[in-house]
This record gives sequence, C-alpha cells and structure tokens, in this order.
Amino acid sequence: MSELLPSDDRPDPEAAVLDAEVALEPVLPEPVRLRITTLTAAALPALPADEMPAQMRKVARFAPNRRARLGGREIAAQLAADPLFRQRISGRVVTETGDLGAAVASGMAPAAADPVEVAALAYLTRPEGWRELVEKAGRTVQAEADSAAIAAQVRDAEQRAARAEHDRAVAKVEADKLRDELARVREELGQLREESRATTKALRESQAAQKRASDLLATEKGRASRVAADHDSEVRRLKTRLAEAEALAATGKQAAKDARAADDARLWLLIETIGQAASGLRRELALNPSDRMPADFVADAAADRPGTPERSQARAQDTDDPGRLDQLLALPRAHLIVDGYNVTKRGFAEMSLEQQRKRLITGLGGIAAQTGDEVTVVFDGAERVHGLPPAPRNVRVLFSRKGDTADELIRQLVRGEPAGRPIVVISSDREVADGVRRHGAYPMGADSLLRRLSRS
Repeated sequence: MSELLPSDDRPDPEAAVLDAEVALEPVLPEPVRLRITTLTAAALPALPADEMPAQMRKVARFAPNRRARLGGREIAAQLAADPLFRQRISGRVVTETGDLGAAVASGMAPAAADPVEVAALAYLTRPEGWRELVEKAGRTVQAEADSAAIAAQVRDAEQRAARAEHDRAVAKVEADKLRDELARVREELGQLREESRATTKALRESQAAQKRASDLLATEKGRASRVAADHDSEVRRLKTRLAEAEALAATGKQAAKDARAADDARLWLLIETIGQAASGLRRELALNPSDRMPADFVADAAADRPGTPERSQARAQDTDDPGRLDQLLALPRAHLIVDGYNVTKRGFAEMSLEQQRKRLITGLGGIAAQTGDEVTVVFDGAERVHGLPPAPRNVRVLFSRKGDTADELIRQLVRGEPAGRPIVVISSDREVADGVRRHGAYPMGADSLLRRLSRS
C-alpha cells in the first residue's frame, strides 16, 4: 500500500478504508464467486499492460474459454488483495454491463435483476451497502437452493407414493393368482401321491430284479476278466517277441546297409583311382622314341663301361623331402592325412593351440586348392576347442573322440580306404608311420609338410 500514501508520508483516509475492506472480505456464495471470476476474466484483456498486475499477465494470455476456469483462483486472490486492480476491473465491468452496472455502482439494485449478477457487480464496484447486496444475494441463492431441494423432495415423495400404489395393486393381482395356483397345486399333489405309491411298488420290484441281474453280471464279469487277463498276457508275450525280432531285423538291415555303403565307397574310390591312374599312364607313356634301350639303363646302373668316369650315387629321397611329398600328391586321387598336433608342435610350438590349428588348416587349404587332392587333418580331442576357423574347400578337420587318440583315428582312416588308392600320412611318430605303412600308405615326416608350407 506504499504507492497509495502521499509524498509527505501522512496517512491517506481512502487507503485506510481500502485496507479495512480487504481485512473484512465477506464469504461469497459459490454462484456469486463464479460470476465475479467470469466478469473479471472477460474484462482482463482490456486493461493496459501497465495497469495489469504481474500475476494477472499470465492469466490474461489464456484462451477466453479457459481463462476463468484455469485462472479463477489467481483472479479471486488478486481482487481480494489489490483494491486498485479491483477498481480498474469494476470500471471495465460497469461499462460492459450497461444500465445494470451503472445502477448497482450507484447503490441501486433493480428488483427484477438477477441477485447473483447484482451481488457480483456490487462486490466489484463496492457502492455503499454493497455487503448487504452480497448477503441478500447469498440468502436468495440459498433460498432458491432450499426451494429447489424441497421441490425435488416433494417430487420424489409423489413418485414413491405412485410407485407404492402401483405395487399394491400388482401385489393384489399376484395374490389372487397365487391362491388359484395353490388350489391347483394341491389337486395335483393328491394325484402325484397316488402315482408315487404305484411307482414305489414298481421300483421295489425292479430293484429286486436288478439285484438278481447284477449278481449274474458280476459272475460273468469275473469269468470275462480272467479270460481277458490270459489273453492280454499272451498278447504282451507275443508283442515282446515281435519287438525283439523287429529290433534284430532292423539292426541287421542297418549293419548290412552300412557295410554296403562302405564297400560301395571303397569300390567307387578304387575304380576312380584306377581310371585316373590309367589316364595318367597313358599320358605319361606317350613319349618320343628313345635312343637308349633298357639294357643301357641296366648297364649304367649295374656295370662300368670303359672310359666312363665314376659317378656319385644319387641321394635317395627321404621322408622329410618336400619333393617326394609333391610327387606323392601328384598321384591321381591322392588322400593326404595329417597328424595335426605332431606337425604344429614341431613347427609352431611357440604359438597357442588355437593359433597352431588356424595356421595349419589355412596352409592345408592352399595345398588342397593347388593339387585338388582330398586333405584330412586329425587333432587329439582331449582339450576343448575354441576359435576353430571354417574348414577350406576339400579340407576335412577331425578331432578324436574321448578315450581315443589321433594316432588310432589316423590308422582307422587308412584302413577305411580301398587298396590301391594313394594315401599320404604326415607324422613324425614312428609308431604311426609303421602302422600306416603296413596298410599300403606312404608315411612322410612332419618336416616335409612344414617345408612344403613354407614355400606356399
């Protein structure tokens, strides 16, 4: 209230009156409060920005249909706390309401006017006796509410009385119907009692007959059960024998099928090897005429000719010679079997097992691509395998089963091949070499493959 005091700091009587009014705000009836909020919300945008309190600027930006509903609480608080704002709003409201607003502002309330509208205008304009107008509107609103409630109660009582009269008439008609129905039911009950006595007699006779039939049926069921038990026992025995026979037949068929498949595979490989070997021999034997005879070769190998200088013996190819390995891999339909860890631990011992396997498999993929031969690499399967790369084309990667070794798996692979097919086994294990040699394979040392891989 400091802006209302004169510059000489003397108290302003009008400001004191306004403060007293603020302190004695009346309790507004709800309809009056809502109408005050609606009138203020409608007049709020018309106020200049410098005359509008800061709290009301946000409310003024609301949509017209939402301003009173969303900003009602702020509007009511500002009207009660800011008399200057209320005076500015009342001026706008009186102008908009026309004659009624002017009459209420002058302290006159038309008898035909809406008491709620009069109370709302009186609250905003604050003419002399405005509290009486507000209280009168409150009493009028309360009287109208009480009258409406009484009228509603009267209508409800009349409706209940009408319903009761209707229910009473319906109950009388229903009672007449029930008396007639009761007489009919009593007559039917007498007839039913006679029928019940006759039915009871017939029931006793039928129960006796049923008991005799039940006894006879129980006897026959016992006989039938014994016969069925004997029959089921015989069927189970025959089914057991049939299942055993079928199992034996299936085992025999599967064994015969597996043996036939293995024989067919060996036979096909043998015929394929023989055919390719014959083709290779035909190409190899298509030689130009030689000026030397077989005797010349025998003489060179087993005798000395006069005037011929001594020649040193040619070095025999050993099992670690990569040239010998190349010759074997050049044979038609050759099968290269590699003892994996025997080679990797000899050539790449400083690497991890995963890196050893990866490097060996990659190198064997190159050999298979160059020669077109079948390649199988065998590892011991005792440890878990991680990081195994995808097998290259024509390279088979195997791990021995639990309890077996890679050496035994290699011998099984050699024994499974048909006689006559070129099989090259890479292993520096003498026991492996001796074992595969007895079955017609060509054993080669691990160094021959390592040298061959170093050239790739």
